[in-house]
Amino acid sequence: MGVKEHTRMSHHQALSHRKISAHRNIPGMILHISDCFAPRTGGIESQVIALAEAQYRSGQDVAVTTATPAVGHSQGSWPYPVHRITARIPYQLPVHPRAGRELDRLLTGLAPRVVHVHVGAVSLFAWSALACVRRLQIPAVVTVHSTWGSVVRTLYRCLGRPAYGLSAPVAVTAVSRSAAGLIGKALPHLTPLVVPNGIDPVLWRGPARNGRDDRRVHVVSVGRLVPRKQPMELLAALRSAQSRLATRNVALRATVAGDGQCMAAMRRYVHRHDMAGWVRLAGRIDASEVRRLLSEADLFVNASNHEAFGIAALEARTSGVPVLARAHTGVADFVRHNREGALCRPSTFALCDELVWLARTPGARRRMADHNRETPPTPCTWPVVTDTFAHCYDAVAR
Repeated sequence: MGVKEHTRMSHHQALSHRKISAHRNIPGMILHISDCFAPRTGGIESQVIALAEAQYRSGQDVAVTTATPAVGHSQGSWPYPVHRITARIPYQLPVHPRAGRELDRLLTGLAPRVVHVHVGAVSLFAWSALACVRRLQIPAVVTVHSTWGSVVRTLYRCLGRPAYGLSAPVAVTAVSRSAAGLIGKALPHLTPLVVPNGIDPVLWRGPARNGRDDRRVHVVSVGRLVPRKQPMELLAALRSAQSRLATRNVALRATVAGDGQCMAAMRRYVHRHDMAGWVRLAGRIDASEVRRLLSEADLFVNASNHEAFGIAALEARTSGVPVLARAHTGVADFVRHNREGALCRPSTFALCDELVWLARTPGARRRMADHNRETPPTPCTWPVVTDTFAHCYDAVAR
C-alpha cells in the first residue's frame, strides 16, 4: 500500500528560501523519482536531497517520489513534498511489487511539467517510473549515478529496447565522463550529457593548514564500506605505505569513516596486522563531523576502481584537502594529477606508491591544499548544476 509523506517548512521559512531565486524559474513541477532516499544514506540519496533543495531555493516547484520507507514515525523535514510509495518488503528494500500502478496514479494526480529519474546500477523503481512517463508522455530527464559493469551493461542493453525506458525520447545525463562512457558501451545510440554532482563551496571550504607536523600525516577516507568501494584495498595500501615510510621518519595515522558490510572484515584486518594504534574505524558520521574530520586531514584517499563520481572526494577537494584517487574514475573530472591531488593506476601497489610520495613530500601537499582552498570547483557548484538541468528540462519539454 502506498504511503505518502508531505513535509514543508514553515510559511516564513519558505518565503525566505524562495527569495534566493537567482536564476531560471521553471513553470510547473519538477518531480524527482529515486529508488533510494533518506533515511537511507549514500551518494544518490544525498544528491537527490541536495539537488531538490537547491532547485527549491531558486524558486522552483519541486517534489520527490521514492520507494524508501521512513523509519518508524521519523519522516524527516524537507522544504518540498516527499511521496513515499512503499510496501512491506524484507530488509526495507526500496522496491514495490505494484510500482507501475502506484506511480501512474501519482503522476496523473501531480501532473508534473518534467520528471527527473535517478538511476543507479540496478534501479527497479526508477525503471518502472520510466515506463510510466513514457506511457503518459511526460517529458523526462534520466541521471545515471553509477558506473555500469559488464553484467549491468548487458542488463541495460536489453532494457534499452524501444519497448522500455531509455530509448524513449528522454534526455540522459551522467555524473561523470567515465559513467557516460560506460552508458555508451551499453546503449551506443545514446550520447549522455555529463552533469556533475553539486556542492556548496561556502559550506565546505576549510581553514588554512598552518603549523602542521610534516612527519605525521593524517590520511582520511569517507564512504560506504562495501566491496565496490574497495575498503580492504585501502587498508592494504595504508599498511604497506606505513612500513615503507618508517625508514624515512614519516608516520601515518588514518581515519576511515563510514559503515557497511565490510566493517567486520576491516576490524579483523586492523587487529590481525596490529594497526589499531594508528588506524581508526570511525563508523558512520554526519556532515558536520565530516567537515571537522576534513579540517584535520592532510590527505584524502578514494581507493575505489568503480567510482562514478566521488561526492566525499569532492567535499575533501573543496575543503582544501589533496585527493588521491584512481585515474579512470569519476574523481578525475574534478581532480587533476599534481594539481588538486594525485591520480594512480587501478592497483594496490600504485595506490601505495602515490600515498608514499604524497606523505614524504609535504611541499606538494601544501601546494595542492592551497590551490584547492583558493579555487572552488565551479562546474560542480549548485548554480551551475541547476542551470544545466534547467536547460535539459526545457529541451526535453520542447
